[in-house]
Amino acid sequence: MSKAFTKEGEGGEEDSPEEADSLPPNIKNYMTPPGFKALQDEMRQLQRVERPKIVEVVSWAAGNGDRSENGDYIYGKKRLREIDRRLRYLSKRIESAEIVNPAQQKGLEQVFFGATVTYLRAGKENSVKLVGVDEADLTQGKISWISPLARALMKARPGDTVELRAPGGAETLELLDVQYKTDA
Repeated sequence: MSKAFTKEGEGGEEDSPEEADSLPPNIKNYMTPPGFKALQDEMRQLQRVERPKIVEVVSWAAGNGDRSENGDYIYGKKRLREIDRRLRYLSKRIESAEIVNPAQQKGLEQVFFGATVTYLRAGKENSVKLVGVDEADLTQGKISWISPLARALMKARPGDTVELRAPGGAETLELLDVQYKTDA
């Protein structure tokens, strides 16, 4: 079919982030204060900086005449859709966020949201921080609080042994330390 008879949005559209990263039903969207601020900063950047620049380019390109072969116009419209999709996603996440400050959780010896946990896995010491779904970054040692590892560690105390059911089989983890601290 000729491109002339298709809508601009047809074909090649990826699943929206709302579908790809949605939380399971009846699960709260817990976040740490730095994670919440990062989402707000990204939303502000998109609204105040990136989107206005793209709108300016698209309006300039639209004034150049034929839009069907105008790369600036076509790319700009596509980028605007991506930005708007991301803004909707961020807005929903920010609205549903429940902020939990790990530093305010004093005297807890059990593992809950926001805990930094040190454990032994196959004789090797590891440390992870349980954070919100949108904050998870394994390269920084931050895992989602609904991940299989976090669920295995949840409610355990230092000295406890827990079982992690991984795709490669069950593993035994020994909890060494639990701390609640902020990372600014």
